[in-house]
Amino acid sequence: MKYVDEFRDPHKARVLIRRIESLIPEIPLTRQRPLQLMEFCGGHTHTIFRYGIEQMLPDAIELVHGPGCPVCVLPMGRVDDCVALAERPDVIFTTFGDAMRVPGSQKSLLQAKAEGADVRMVYSPMDALALARKHPDRQVIFFALGFETTMPSTALTVLQAEREGIDNFSLFCNHITTVPTIKAILDSPDMQIDGFLAPGHVSMVVGEKPFHFVAEHYGKPIVITGFEPLDILHSLWMLLRQLADGRRAVENQYARVVRPDGNRAGLAAVSRVFELREFFEWRGLGSIDHSGVRMRDEYARFDAERRFAVPNIRIADPKACQCGEVLKGVIKPWECKVFGTACTPETPMGALMVSSEGACAAYYNFGRIDLDALVARREAAGEG
Repeated sequence: MKYVDEFRDPHKARVLIRRIESLIPEIPLTRQRPLQLMEFCGGHTHTIFRYGIEQMLPDAIELVHGPGCPVCVLPMGRVDDCVALAERPDVIFTTFGDAMRVPGSQKSLLQAKAEGADVRMVYSPMDALALARKHPDRQVIFFALGFETTMPSTALTVLQAEREGIDNFSLFCNHITTVPTIKAILDSPDMQIDGFLAPGHVSMVVGEKPFHFVAEHYGKPIVITGFEPLDILHSLWMLLRQLADGRRAVENQYARVVRPDGNRAGLAAVSRVFELREFFEWRGLGSIDHSGVRMRDEYARFDAERRFAVPNIRIADPKACQCGEVLKGVIKPWECKVFGTACTPETPMGALMVSSEGACAAYYNFGRIDLDALVARREAAGEG
C-alpha cells in the first residue's frame, strides 16, 4: 500500500476483524478472562479511539492504554521547573505546543506566558536554535521532551550549536527512555499484560533489538506497530497469532519504516550528547531506574539545569486526579472521579487530559461516552 487512504480501507478492516475473531477460540486463556493487550504509545491510543477500533474488537480482547505519552508522564515538579526558568527576565523559553498547557502546582507554561513570561511554541529544537542566533542578548532554553523518537533531533541541534559556537542556547532535558518503562510495567505486581504493541516511531530510531527482552525474559509477544487503523488491526492479529501458536517473539509490522537496526546515525548522535540518569521521576509511575537521559559533562554548557537554578522539588499530583492509575492501566479514564467534570480538555486537572495522545483526552474526544449518564451514575453512587 502506498497511500494513506489505503491504510483506512473499511473492507480491509472488516477482513482483519474477522481474522482476529477467528483466532480467539484457538487461545485457551480467553476461556478464563479477556486478553490484556497494551498499546504503549499515545499515538496508537489516539488512533484506536479516533477510528473506533476498540468498539470493533471482540469482548475477549481488552486494550490497556500505556504510558507512552511523554507530556502525560511529566511530573508536576518538572513543570514548575519549566515555569521558574521561563519567568527569568533574560530567558526565551521554547517548547512544543502540547507541553504548554500541562498543569504545574501553581500554573502552566501557558499561564506563565499570559502573565508576561517569554514562552514561545516551536516545531523543532532547530527553531529554538534559530531564536538564539536572532537574539544573542537573550538566553534561549529549549524544553527537550519525548522518548527516543525526538532525542536525535535534540542531540543534533546541540552539536550544531557547538559547531557554531552559540553560547546562549541550552536544553532543559526531560527526554525519557522506553525499555526501562516497559520493564517497570512488566515487573508491576498489579499488571497482567499478555502482549504489547510496541511504538513505531521509537522503533524507527532504536530498531528491533531493544524489545527482545520482552519475549525472551518475560515470555510476552510484542509487535512493532504503525499508526494507521489497519496497522493497529494487523498488529493485533499478529499478537493473537503468536498467542494461538504458543510463540513469543518480536515481530515488525511497521517494516515500511522500521529497520531491524534502527537509525544508526541518530543513535550515534544521542550517544555522543546524552547519558542515562540513575533514575527519573514519572507522573503516576514513580521513580524508574535509567528511564531518562541527561547531558554528558562535555556538553554541560548547553544544560539549563547546570546553567540556571531550578527548584527541582518533587510535588504530588492532586489527590482527586487518578492519572497514575490510568497510566498503569489499573483503571479506565472514565473511572477517574474527575473525568469529564472537573477535568476536561478545556480545564485539565491531569496531564492525560492535556495532550491529544493522552488516554483521557482520547476517551473524552473520541470515546463515545455519555457524560451526563456518567455524572448521574456517580451522583447515585455518592461520588458526585
